[in-house]
Amino acid sequence: MNSRVRRRHGPGRERHYDRVVAVRVGVFGGTFDPIHTGHIVAASSARHALGLAEVLVIPAGDPWQKSGAVHACAADRLALAAAAIEGIDGLRLCSLEVERAGPTYTADTLEALAEPERELVLILGADAVRGLGSWSRADEIKHRAVIAVVHREGDSEALPPGPGWRCERVEIPRLDISSTDVRTRLARGEPVDGLMPPAAIHVVRERRLYTAPR
Repeated sequence: MNSRVRRRHGPGRERHYDRVVAVRVGVFGGTFDPIHTGHIVAASSARHALGLAEVLVIPAGDPWQKSGAVHACAADRLALAAAAIEGIDGLRLCSLEVERAGPTYTADTLEALAEPERELVLILGADAVRGLGSWSRADEIKHRAVIAVVHREGDSEALPPGPGWRCERVEIPRLDISSTDVRTRLARGEPVDGLMPPAAIHVVRERRLYTAPR
């Protein structure tokens, strides 16, 4: 019988006999305005479920689809993300998009992160996956990354539009938390304990972020 044995050698790395194949690295981008507990659960769950070596948490600098609608500046959102993931195994902050001038495009980020022995796994929620066809240079994204579709309990099935996408599914608990709701609570002076990691809440208070509605 001619069969191939597939074994994992350390987080994210697989070996087919003596040939080492790509290390799997998660790419988890977003406006993170602000980052909240649901984001952390999605990133950590994807790393565990898909055997990723690490997940790069990448706050958008100037997200092209939200131009003029971002509430906190890029530096503040980067600080929030850094605080939120500190000490969480396998999550690493990446400031690539904040440091890049001009609008933020996922295709550019994937191109910059590409390496010969690295397989990029783009972690997206169901709504984002359904809208992939409208993203700038969607065909480049299709060929540069596997799509990890994060499904919350009760969500309907989500698939990218059109053929040729490589997809894997990640199930997470249903946490009904949104950045919009968190901003609203902060603007009203209401507590957000449990909705954001404590270290991120400290940054919000220290920098007096989201204190008034926009």
